[in-house]
Amino acid sequence: MQKLVLRNLRLTDGSLVDIAVSDGIVADVAPAGTLLPADSDTGTDYEGKTYVSSGWIDLHVHAFPEFDPYGDDIDEIGVNQGVAAIVDAGSCGADRIGELIASGERAATRLFAFLNVSRIGLSRIDELSRLEWIDPALAARAASEYPDSIVGFKARISRSVVGDSGLEPLWMARKLSDETGLPLMVHIGSGPPDIREIMALLSAGDVVTHCFHGKKNGLFDDSGQPIQALKDALARGVRLDIGHGTASFSFRTAEAAGRAGIRPHTISTDIYRGNRLNGPVYSLANVLTKFLHLGYSLEEVIASVTVRAASWLGKPELGQIRVGDPANLTLFSVEDKPATLIDSEGEERIAHTIIEPKGVVAGDKFIKCEVRA
Repeated sequence: MQKLVLRNLRLTDGSLVDIAVSDGIVADVAPAGTLLPADSDTGTDYEGKTYVSSGWIDLHVHAFPEFDPYGDDIDEIGVNQGVAAIVDAGSCGADRIGELIASGERAATRLFAFLNVSRIGLSRIDELSRLEWIDPALAARAASEYPDSIVGFKARISRSVVGDSGLEPLWMARKLSDETGLPLMVHIGSGPPDIREIMALLSAGDVVTHCFHGKKNGLFDDSGQPIQALKDALARGVRLDIGHGTASFSFRTAEAAGRAGIRPHTISTDIYRGNRLNGPVYSLANVLTKFLHLGYSLEEVIASVTVRAASWLGKPELGQIRVGDPANLTLFSVEDKPATLIDSEGEERIAHTIIEPKGVVAGDKFIKCEVRA
């Protein structure tokens, strides 16, 4: 039986380990230097220069390329960037969710999805502007048909999406969530609806994405302090997700949040082909580097795309490296080199330390990646 032996890998706490993978299963995790490969084994000695974590999870992507411009190929934003699992955040509604899930079955990257509460999904960018496009019964049937893939419902509650429908799509989404037991991911942006009304409708386990956008109608007031509606929501168990995107992440907002002691639960990209190729997102590694630059520890940054994301998905095994589980690893390095980081408002920061993904071990495959960090 041939094994893959990965030696002298560094965990985010600084300790060194050897990891053996046999037939796609983690066969052993041991102190560095104790797993000696046999002649029939393949492997690499990383000399303590490469980190390992459980496979990165990006909780907010758009991976349905048929919807232009807000789509991309699954493996281009997944394993090719060091990301083992992605969660499509509402690209598809009930009309086409089956196509997205079928494409996920053909990919090396593991795919989960939030189902758009609008049956038409992102075939239009005002998908909640007409209430007849919201069919709760159809959405509930789709969620029950794909229970292993659909992890919640997505509602984009900002002015350009809801139009004259106001808060009603969120009320409908709330009812759907309560009846099915699946949480909501809610996109926030320019109002109306007012952010305080939006936050009041969210419950424990729901996710607010674009939490550090720099637009009006945000979670922080003009002085940079968290609004009361945010504090109340956090106390109820509502979670914060970054969802960087083309227009939804501000360094200034993130810095104000840090001063106020508000930190995201998960870091995600809101990536699609345009902001992958042209920025300001580029990759999950690029977004993680931004938070490293903001003063977050490496352990916290990586936990936001491993342990925390896996816990929210209800799949804690995806956030661990455990003997007997299917191999699910991301290998990456932390390099001392300068990089210009750009937020969604065009503001720049110069980083001197960057995160570079090296590859993903998914089952019995090692997939090497090269991305802009």
